[in-house]
Amino acid sequence: MINFRRSTAVLLGLLATTALAGPAQADEEPAPEPPRVELVLDVSGSMRATDIDGRSRISVAQQAFNEVVDALPEETQLGIRVLGATYRGKDKKVGCQDTQQIVPIGPVDRSAAKAAVATLRPTGFTPVGLALRSAAQDLGTGATTRRIVLITDGEDTCAPPDPCEVARELAAQGTSLVVDTLGLAPDEKVRRQLLCIAGATGGTYTAAQSAEELTDRIKQLVERAGDTHTRAPTVVGGTNACDSAPLLAPGVYADREAFSEHRYYRVPIRPGQELRASVSMALDRPVNRDYGVLLRATAADGRELVRGADAGSGRADVLSAGLRWSATADDEDAATTEESFAPVVEPTTVCLVVSNSFAPRAGTATTPGMPVELTIDVVTAAPAPDGPDLGRGWVLLALLTVAGLITGLLAGLLTRWWVATWREN
Repeated sequence: MINFRRSTAVLLGLLATTALAGPAQADEEPAPEPPRVELVLDVSGSMRATDIDGRSRISVAQQAFNEVVDALPEETQLGIRVLGATYRGKDKKVGCQDTQQIVPIGPVDRSAAKAAVATLRPTGFTPVGLALRSAAQDLGTGATTRRIVLITDGEDTCAPPDPCEVARELAAQGTSLVVDTLGLAPDEKVRRQLLCIAGATGGTYTAAQSAEELTDRIKQLVERAGDTHTRAPTVVGGTNACDSAPLLAPGVYADREAFSEHRYYRVPIRPGQELRASVSMALDRPVNRDYGVLLRATAADGRELVRGADAGSGRADVLSAGLRWSATADDEDAATTEESFAPVVEPTTVCLVVSNSFAPRAGTATTPGMPVELTIDVVTAAPAPDGPDLGRGWVLLALLTVAGLITGLLAGLLTRWWVATWREN
């Protein structure tokens, strides 16, 4: 009997342990992806120029790479790709295919990486567009944002593919790829091209005029990768009408919007909830000065519920707007007037409308559309503070009339008393 009880207790203990351990393991989330960055270095013939602190551009870039590799955060996975580094001939067709990955994406062997960079010598053409496309393939896909840092002293000499169009193509794929550009030569055409590449992907452009500036900026961008490799927005396609728009839950979404377009999205709102939404649009190409972004919430029948207010982002190349909306008792009055008592069904689904008034400048590409990021949250509505109900319509008018008469009477009595007192004194 004692053995039976002991066996039963042991069996129950094992079952309890299994039951407790099972959910704990099921609730474990997969480890987050590490930040991934690829440095893309121009090793074309123009990098021989000695105009940065009296040194050649390539030697300054090599020194910067060495210092960046030494200071690399342990969790960051880094790769290095070069362009124009091997072909010494004059056949442009061959030279414009000259791009190689000399350090694969992954945990970095610092000694091997610095040795690979030290052997580079300025050689050939400048296939920037092809190198960007190849770097995107090196970084692969995933749920987090990846970064390319492009260091070059000249514009692409091999287009097509045009590097700016490649950047827009990569951004349009929704791959959450950011390209930051660093220019080593004070050339206006190079600056415009690098600005276009960076703007198309939400990156930054910097002109580096010294070895210290180049090193510091690359370090900043690599460190920023660790701060921004958050989960990528979900790619979604808005429509031109509310009834066919995608139904969105709270989250962050990425889309593309053409010039002067309206795109619709739907968000379900339960009673007692408040919708909070914001939209940001990146100006990834030249536009006319008169432009704007508008975010509206409408009911399913087209009634406008609220318009978003402009929100400054601190960046001249990004425009944002945001809004808040929740159902209140006053909405019934907006839906039903005294002249028409026809009931209007209150929406259970709110339509978000993203509109822009951009106009492209002459020669500006209109496809793909401009990058849009939409953030949606649904929270419990904060109750509005209660106030006295003074009535409405004729009741309110009568109340105001009586209050005016009493106020006038009291003012007259007070004036008579003051005049009488003043005369006696």
